[in-house]
Amino acid sequence: MSDAPPPLAFTGERYHPEVPREMAYEHWHRYAFAMELARGRHVLDAASGEGYGAALLARTATSVVGVDLSPEAVAHAQSRYGGPRLRFEQGDVLRLEGIADASLDLVVSFETLEHVDEHDALLAAFKRVLKPEGLLVISTPDKHTYTDLAGQQNPHHVRELYREEFEALLSRHFARHRLYGQRVVTHSMLWRLDGGTGAITTYTQDGDDVFGGMRALPMYHVAVCAKRGEALAGLPALSCFADAQQSVFAHYQQVIRELMLTDRYAHTLRERLRAAGLPDGP
Repeated sequence: MSDAPPPLAFTGERYHPEVPREMAYEHWHRYAFAMELARGRHVLDAASGEGYGAALLARTATSVVGVDLSPEAVAHAQSRYGGPRLRFEQGDVLRLEGIADASLDLVVSFETLEHVDEHDALLAAFKRVLKPEGLLVISTPDKHTYTDLAGQQNPHHVRELYREEFEALLSRHFARHRLYGQRVVTHSMLWRLDGGTGAITTYTQDGDDVFGGMRALPMYHVAVCAKRGEALAGLPALSCFADAQQSVFAHYQQVIRELMLTDRYAHTLRERLRAAGLPDGP
C-alpha cells in the first residue's frame, strides 16, 4: 500500500497536479520555465499551494521554501514533497515574516496576484527578500482576455489587471522586467532531430494569409523582474511546453470521435423512422 498522501480536494481556487488537459499545460509550463532560472539558487515559491511546483523547482535549485496561507495545503505539501532541499511553511506572502531581507536569489509567484487586493504590498515583500541580483517570476491572468472577452468572472479572483496595469505595478517596484504572453494554442511544430540549435521562427494563419510571429491574445502574463537590468540577460524569446502523451489533443480527438458516432447514430435512427413512416423529429 502506498504511503503517499491522498490528493487535496479540488475547489478551483488552486491547481492540483491531478487536474488534466489545458489547466495542466498552463500551470506546469510556468514552473518548467522557472526551473532553469532556479538552477543553483535559493528559491521561494510564494503561495505554493499543493506543492508540485516547488518540488519541480527543487530539481535544479540549491534550496526551495514554499510558503502558503493554508495550513492544510502546507501539511499536504510537506508530507508529499518535503525533503533535504525543499520545505513548506505556513505564512502570509504579503509579509513573508521569518524570511530575511536580501536572502533569496529567486522568488516565484504564479497566479497569486489576482487572489489579493494589496498588490503593492505583495511586490514590496518580494523585493525585500530578494538579493540585489535576484529575480522575480510572476504570472497573472490578462483581464481583457480572461474575463472581459470570456464574459465570466472567476469567483476566487479578488482583483485582476489589464496589461498596462500589471506593467505599471511591476515598474513601481523593479527597475526592469521582461513580459511574456501565455495561452494554450494548437500548433504544428518542426524541430531539428539532430539535437542542434538555431533561430526560432513562428507563424500565424488568419484566413488565407500567413503572418510571421504570434498573433494570439495572451490569456496570462508572465513577467521576469529584476532590480538590475543585466539580470535579465539570457532569457529565451520563446518557451514551448507539451506532454509526452499529448493529452489535450488526445482528448480533443476522443470528443470528436464520440460526436461523430453520435451524429452517425442519429442519422441512422432518422432514416429508420422515415422508412417506418414515423416522424423523425419534433
